[in-house]
Amino acid sequence: MDPSPPPLPLQPPPHPPRNPRGGGEMPYKVADCSLRALAGHAEGFGRHAIGGLHGPIYHVTSLQGTAARSPSPNTFIPLFSIHRLGLSDESTRRWARADDGPGSLREACRAAEPLWIVFEVSGTIHLQSYLRVASHKTIDGRGQRVVLAGKGLQLKSCHHVIVCNLIFEGGRGHDVDGIQIKPGSTNIWIDRCTLADYDDGLIDITRQSTDITVSRFQFDRFMYDPEAHEPSRPNQLLVRRRCHFARHDKTMLIGADPTHVDDRCIRVTIHHCFFDGTRQRHPRLRFGKVHLYNNYTHSWGIYAVCAGVEAQIVSQCNIYEAGGGPPKKTTVFKYMPEKAGDREDVVAGSIRSEADAFLNGALPCLTMDGHGAQEAVFRPEEYYQHWTMEPASPVLKDIIKLCAGWQEVPRPPDDC
Repeated sequence: MDPSPPPLPLQPPPHPPRNPRGGGEMPYKVADCSLRALAGHAEGFGRHAIGGLHGPIYHVTSLQGTAARSPSPNTFIPLFSIHRLGLSDESTRRWARADDGPGSLREACRAAEPLWIVFEVSGTIHLQSYLRVASHKTIDGRGQRVVLAGKGLQLKSCHHVIVCNLIFEGGRGHDVDGIQIKPGSTNIWIDRCTLADYDDGLIDITRQSTDITVSRFQFDRFMYDPEAHEPSRPNQLLVRRRCHFARHDKTMLIGADPTHVDDRCIRVTIHHCFFDGTRQRHPRLRFGKVHLYNNYTHSWGIYAVCAGVEAQIVSQCNIYEAGGGPPKKTTVFKYMPEKAGDREDVVAGSIRSEADAFLNGALPCLTMDGHGAQEAVFRPEEYYQHWTMEPASPVLKDIIKLCAGWQEVPRPPDDC
């Protein structure tokens, strides 16, 4: 392994990558002009996601479902009552479940038809089980502050899903992630959400799920304090004061196992995200292709980005800033040699870094040997021509800190 190049200063590189949309702008500046402007306008691999564009609006009016009007899970329901009311066993379970029923998010997410889901109330949905999302859904949290707690979203074998402006916190249980995308899900855009403190990972993308964009996310380590405020700044800019959560280890896993060789199809774009104090996996990738640009990764606990077996990672104009410790962790790019299920040799992936900034002693640790040759990495422009990218700079760092994660923005009108 050749020695790593010296860390770059936090200033625009002498020859920054071309911004295909021109300079001086952030992505999605027109996305809040109308309700359905999100559809089909993601950048990167998830750019074709339309969500519930062609469906009616579903209004979530209850965060606690029918629990107040229905028997509790411990209530005995006589068999003759179930038959008289026309309830199946599954209907009975739904009737008693606290996060289900008319006007609930769970009812909307399982519907077969396309829906654009909005919220009429703010608060916390205490999920009793994973919230399964069917195809052609948009879950649009703009206009309210909605928190999903206890469990997370599960996107299984679904297509064209958009999730926007939600908060995920405190997921409990074995293998509980904030968002699970598997198997074979395609055309997914997850935008402007805040996640932290799940017992397993925050986002898992596995088992042949592909064409996905994760943007403007905040992955945080602090605890939310509803009483905190900062009078010196406008309220709409207090993303970190309003969205601080606690303690997280495994942030984002893409490609779950070296035996899942069909994950070679995975393609994910991650941009304008804030990884603040999370320990590892920003992301960790096996087999697939990941394009990282304009993200800010701060104070990780093991490494920032990991390339496992046959991974291809392009890192462009990102800011990697090591924390102060103790102990201080400085490794940005880590290589994890593994054996693919259909091969005998043990290999790691490849990473190409272009105009990234490495701060406070952060070390790229790029390898130049056969396992990590940068020329082996894909070119994003071979897959899409347009994305909004600015040089790594103090301005970009501040913008990401303020604009990533859940935002206090009004719900736009539906002009369709």
